[in-house]
Amino acid sequence: MNAHHLSSYKLRLEFTDGTERVIDLEPFLKASRNPAIRAYLDPEKFSQFRLEYGDLLWDDYDLCFPIADLYQGQI
Repeated sequence: MNAHHLSSYKLRLEFTDGTERVIDLEPFLKASRNPAIRAYLDPEKFSQFRLEYGDLLWDDYDLCFPIADLYQGQI
């Protein structure tokens, strides 16, 4: 899987089978009441994601989305 930052809180995900998804995390981040999650509304902090074992994550698993959910387009 590859992940590319498109703009604001949108990422384009490319899966090994050729499937692509554009995921907009802004609604999720803004709806959260958890300050640790809302911290990722900072564009600089948001842009520091990585892929590890197929999961999309930030920092030390502060924010993590499993590959299966992302493939389904669910967050």
